[in-house]
Amino acid sequence: MSHWQRLGGAMIALALVLVVGTIGYVVLGFSLLDAVYQTVTTVSTVGFREVEPLSPAGQVFTMLLILVGVGAALYAFSVLIETFIEGRLNELFGRRRMEQSIASLRDHVVICGWGRVGRSIADEVLAAGPDQVVIEMDETRLVGLPYPLVAGNATEDTVLRAAGIDRAAALVAAVDGDAANSFITLSARALKPDLFIVARARSHDSEEKLRRAGADRVVNPQSIGGTRMAAFVLRPNVAEFVDVVMHERNLEFRLEEVPVAAGSSIAGRSLRETHLRDRTGALVLALRNEDGVFQTNPGPDTEVRAGQVIIAIGTQIELDALVRLVEV
Repeated sequence: MSHWQRLGGAMIALALVLVVGTIGYVVLGFSLLDAVYQTVTTVSTVGFREVEPLSPAGQVFTMLLILVGVGAALYAFSVLIETFIEGRLNELFGRRRMEQSIASLRDHVVICGWGRVGRSIADEVLAAGPDQVVIEMDETRLVGLPYPLVAGNATEDTVLRAAGIDRAAALVAAVDGDAANSFITLSARALKPDLFIVARARSHDSEEKLRRAGADRVVNPQSIGGTRMAAFVLRPNVAEFVDVVMHERNLEFRLEEVPVAAGSSIAGRSLRETHLRDRTGALVLALRNEDGVFQTNPGPDTEVRAGQVIIAIGTQIELDALVRLVEV
């Protein structure tokens, strides 16, 4: 039983004692006001004189009321103090611990919205490794959440700052509403211009608006779900293979993206000259240029330029070797 449930039970018991005491004194001949007054002074042990002379029956009733009423009053008072002190202390220390936990994070992912989409995103991000902070207005959804969290409106700058937006690597705007996701995207982009932002769209009309607001990627879950189902109908084996490669952690082969920095040793050299396949074992599937255009199945004479992103497939060991080679 929680402190609040105990407090509610104690207050109900005290109220019942007061009602029974009032009724008892009315039966003994007191007026209603005098009965209430006599009950309160008796239960609170103030010790004022009796309003009316007590008969032997009244004296017995008063003694019983003192024994029961004082116990109920003391219990209610103790639970009230316990609930107030422990509740406030737990809330205070819990908030402090949460703030310290978030303050220690770097390059984490901020997830705005803890609905079905937000939960799925968090599971995938957790499996991949990065830390994350969840922002949600409905505090009932946050009970028992294993991630650092901020209860509040993600469209407000103060809430985004509380989630460590200035140190985050990415933000996902996944609340239930395109207008709110647009505001979140605008606010996040203003607070951190180089933040990578993924926004959820519920309608096709909102996708371009979210991009103009500053989203790097816009995802329509309904549209993606339909496309994926169609792929399973038309090319089930291909669709399942891609799905497994992207999401199955136990599979040997994985897809990875590796950005080419300006100081990389392979920048300005052809794929033939870099010997990426021979030196790492990873297979380069595509190169993405800075303008977003993909060069799929690049030939050996294709030049690797700084700012491009290498899309490769291989085992985790091969992909780790590719990352180390590109970073040199």
